[in-house]
Amino acid sequence: MKTLKGMGVSPGIAIGHVYVIKNRFSLSYNNNYNGKIKAENLLKEIEKFKEALIFAEKEIINTQKNITKTLGEKYGEIFAMHLLLLKDKNLQEETIKNIKEAGVSAEYAFHNTLNKILENFGKKDDPAFEDRRKDLFDVAEKIFSYLNREKFYSFAVKEKTIIAAHDLSPSQTAVLNPHNTIGFITEIGSSTSHTAIMAKALEIPAVVGMDEITKQLKDEQIIIVDGFNGDIIIEPSEEVLKKYEKIQKEYLEQRKNLYMMKSLVSKTPDGKKINLLANIELPEEINTVVKYGAEGVGLYRTEYLFLNRREMPSEEEQFHSYKKVLLLLKDKPMVIRTLDIGGDKFISELRTPKELNPFLGNRAIRFCLSQVEFFKTQLKAIMRAGYYGDLRLLIPMVSAFEEIKETKKIIQECELELKRENKKFKRLSFGIMIEVPSSALISDILAKEVDFFSFGTNDLIQYTIAVDRVNEKISYLYQPLHPAILKLIKISVENAKKYGIKTSVCGECASIPEIACVLLGLGVDELSMSPSMIPRIKQTIRKTGFKKMEQIAEKVFEFSTHQQIYDYVKNNLNMGGEK
Repeated sequence: MKTLKGMGVSPGIAIGHVYVIKNRFSLSYNNNYNGKIKAENLLKEIEKFKEALIFAEKEIINTQKNITKTLGEKYGEIFAMHLLLLKDKNLQEETIKNIKEAGVSAEYAFHNTLNKILENFGKKDDPAFEDRRKDLFDVAEKIFSYLNREKFYSFAVKEKTIIAAHDLSPSQTAVLNPHNTIGFITEIGSSTSHTAIMAKALEIPAVVGMDEITKQLKDEQIIIVDGFNGDIIIEPSEEVLKKYEKIQKEYLEQRKNLYMMKSLVSKTPDGKKINLLANIELPEEINTVVKYGAEGVGLYRTEYLFLNRREMPSEEEQFHSYKKVLLLLKDKPMVIRTLDIGGDKFISELRTPKELNPFLGNRAIRFCLSQVEFFKTQLKAIMRAGYYGDLRLLIPMVSAFEEIKETKKIIQECELELKRENKKFKRLSFGIMIEVPSSALISDILAKEVDFFSFGTNDLIQYTIAVDRVNEKISYLYQPLHPAILKLIKISVENAKKYGIKTSVCGECASIPEIACVLLGLGVDELSMSPSMIPRIKQTIRKTGFKKMEQIAEKVFEFSTHQQIYDYVKNNLNMGGEK
């Protein structure tokens, strides 16, 4: 048995035989060309290329129609970019020009055109254009499949199969049959990639970022895919297999009760109402917010607008994007976080210098305050969008009082500029994230300046315990119920109540029933999590008295370790589950 760590991007547990996809077009494609070069009948080659374009267009349109019908218009829009790339004049005219002037085959001419277009997307290792390259490869696969009379981009799998690949294109993901494909793993990808979006929509457990996984797996091996935690377990023991079968069964049972739970109120048996909100990264996820019965969005990450592009989004583009999401929520609240760039996320256009320790460097609010005009553009777009609904502003990684004062000053300048420009806007509720120890320890000072606190427990744990949460060698130190973490939250909540402001948790801890009960018992007002986890937490709230939660939260400080606290909470809630 072997356990590997990646990034879980679509929740759920998959247990089955693996099918390893190797030598895909998008993997093997390079500048070398080994096919037919010279052509005798140039008119025939041109005609063949035009037919390939027609074939590719039909394939894309059919895929788009099927996805729109089964998953909704938002997901069908992914393939609109494919059509734009296909109809690009440079792609068509350059290829035909190559055939005529160089006397070469349609395949070779298109190969050369593809290389030129790729140059416009930056260097091969530039992550800013990874999605665009994938889209282009997806389109190119269809064209080459017609020219070579082969199906590069399609594959068939047996029933209950887990797919492992270097990557899956949107088209490949779209044609996956959830009845046959029960999970997938890729060597590259992120939570914001098209593939991850499609996986969530299809409700297929998925893990990405598994470097060289296709070399470590063999066809027909039994593996487990944990889409919650990003774990891949190869040839599990009987004990581990039973453990994950239990988790899988519980999760599937919860999904069966999804629509019944959606309509129920999130209230404890002794009458305490708890708002359950959703964390989202992309506009397309609004469908899942509604589907899982969230009472709003507790964390809207805005990085997606900035990461996969060369030029920075304008105020107008940002305004329309934020407004669109807010309108889709109707009257429900949405907390929008300003750009949390830095650490493991970068914007190529600003060409920020590499840092020895980026997680402790110029990131989040520090970065924004160092790029004032850039920051103003986003703030003005958010304030304008706020005119159309219940929008609240959240500032990430605040570590000092001065950062709040400086941000407020910039907001005042934005208000004056918007007034001069005669643009409608609204003054928004102003909140900060508590995710470094310093902000928790001076929360009595900060609470006087803001309207709410939001705990980013992922980073709070990382910075308090000094543990890299993606480093498997020290993963045992990543302890959500570490007494130090609970004390920092307790201090902050007490100071928030003292000054009459609300508190919420938007980290992963909010989606774990045992931890959620402790957080609520400490006085946290709201919980925000991945939409699909809401039914599970709502179920826990509806069967656990609030007074019971308070008693448990008071008792946990008598213990010395995370494990002791977890065991105590689990036993007293009598609810099973995983650490």
